[in-house]
Amino acid sequence: MNETPLLPPPDPSARRDFRLLLSGAVAAQAGSQVTLVALPLVAVVELDATPFQVGLLTAAETAAFLLVGLPAGAWLDRMRKLPVLVRADVLRCVAVGSIPAAAALDVLSLLQLYLVALVTGVATVFFDVAHQSFLPVLLPRERLVAGNGAIETVRSSAQIAGPGLGGGLVQLLGAPLAIVADAFGFLASALLLTRIRAEEKLPPPEPGRSLRAEVAEGLRFVLGHPLLRVIAATTAASNLFSAVLMAVQTVFWVRVLDLSPAAIGALLSVSAIGGLAGALCAGRLAARIGQARLIWLAPLVTGPFALLWPLADGGAGAVLFAIGGVAVLFGAVVYNVAQVSFRQSLCPPRLLGRMNATMRFLVWGTLPLGALLGGAVADAAGPRTALWLCAAGFLLVPLPLLFSPLRGLRDLPSAPAEDEEPADDPAGHGAAEHGAAGAGPAR
Repeated sequence: MNETPLLPPPDPSARRDFRLLLSGAVAAQAGSQVTLVALPLVAVVELDATPFQVGLLTAAETAAFLLVGLPAGAWLDRMRKLPVLVRADVLRCVAVGSIPAAAALDVLSLLQLYLVALVTGVATVFFDVAHQSFLPVLLPRERLVAGNGAIETVRSSAQIAGPGLGGGLVQLLGAPLAIVADAFGFLASALLLTRIRAEEKLPPPEPGRSLRAEVAEGLRFVLGHPLLRVIAATTAASNLFSAVLMAVQTVFWVRVLDLSPAAIGALLSVSAIGGLAGALCAGRLAARIGQARLIWLAPLVTGPFALLWPLADGGAGAVLFAIGGVAVLFGAVVYNVAQVSFRQSLCPPRLLGRMNATMRFLVWGTLPLGALLGGAVADAAGPRTALWLCAAGFLLVPLPLLFSPLRGLRDLPSAPAEDEEPADDPAGHGAAEHGAAGAGPAR
């Protein structure tokens, strides 16, 4: 059996355009993490929202993946990705900037928060799908894991610094005014992205191809591939229960643990250390234990730590919540780096937009459902009960992976040629090459 050499992952930062993409992510993520603290506090503290109303706000932020997720990929496969990234950042800047303006005029309402969440959600759909499809334009296939790791490092670093800054700004300025930082972050990201000079090649137009046919092609590619199917099912389940958490955690912190905005920001910052550690370790872990193994091991090992969330109470409640967050975020980021890199390397370039949009539709489409579920359960039985539901869900998340061909692989199979359709059973090659017992599940 051939051993994979433990070499350091290649460094993609030598490429100027990738550095600009990464710098834009720094600016946008820093502002977004401030809003992660401030926006729900605007609803809970300033507008006295109920748990279900907070869940509805979370649902509005993610509903766009259900509304425009599938056609977004087909549209993006017909256009250059960089202008889409810039326009999406500008739209998000204007939308979130309207919140402090309305607060200053004393006309802010929950309806405006819902509209802003919906608009920024639509822009985020196009931004995220274009971003994942644009990265392979800037980096060769062998650097995608390192590139995604660098992006996750930026995201996780912002998750450490941003919430603490956001909590402090909310404490000093109030929640609505703190959101100004997010607007400036999106503006800075747009300006940095305009400096990228990479040439994108558009596929030649296919006469007679309808939007419906192109959307269907993306669905067939994802649902027809055994490994992509199971990754989609696992990520969708994880996002469902993550949305339950997102919908109720601020209500739990404010009304059960009685935390201040600064303490909430500090809790989120500490929890995010796990995400940063995961981003820094993902490449080396993939080389040491195998990319396929990493996809199922990460949620299996770290998911049980979610049980600490509903157990949090009293003076030590914030500490327990943070420990659970550190572990779960570590696993989530390691899993994301491994599976997103696989998706990008597997898919022919002409289908990247549709593949990413189809995956986002399938896996992010559960977010608004989870947010509504979390808000409803918290309204009926209290936020702690909703957190128990979330923790139980995280225990179940790895099951599709354990009963799939991934369980018998060390590494993922090679990518097909440009226009080659995926094989019905891609696990066979990987199992034989790495000496696994078989392509099927181990139990």
